[in-house]
Amino acid sequence: MRFLVDAQLPRALSLLLSNFGFDSLHTLDLPQKNFSSDEVISGLTISENRILITKDTDFLDSFLLKAIPQKLKIIRTGNINNKALLLIFKNNIHHLKKLLDEGNLIEITTDNIILHK
Repeated sequence: MRFLVDAQLPRALSLLLSNFGFDSLHTLDLPQKNFSSDEVISGLTISENRILITKDTDFLDSFLLKAIPQKLKIIRTGNINNKALLLIFKNNIHHLKKLLDEGNLIEITTDNIILHK
């Protein structure tokens, strides 16, 4: 699986995914870094078949209306610290992978991981 981690999330999340053997980029890795437009980010998810991980509800709206990006993990944890966010991913990485094999929209909260079909 290939991921693109959006600007509101820590680069450490992309590094964690890479440590688990996934191909992961953070928007900081892009030429315009965290100033990359939503169009550039969406285009990259399509051209490189990447799953977008974001807190940005504009991407959720685009996914629901146009199926762009094709796969999305939307983070709805509120303002938790990076350590807590990384722990959610670390503790649930295999479950998250399984859910992404089953569907295209995953919602992550502090208490739940929800597959939307």
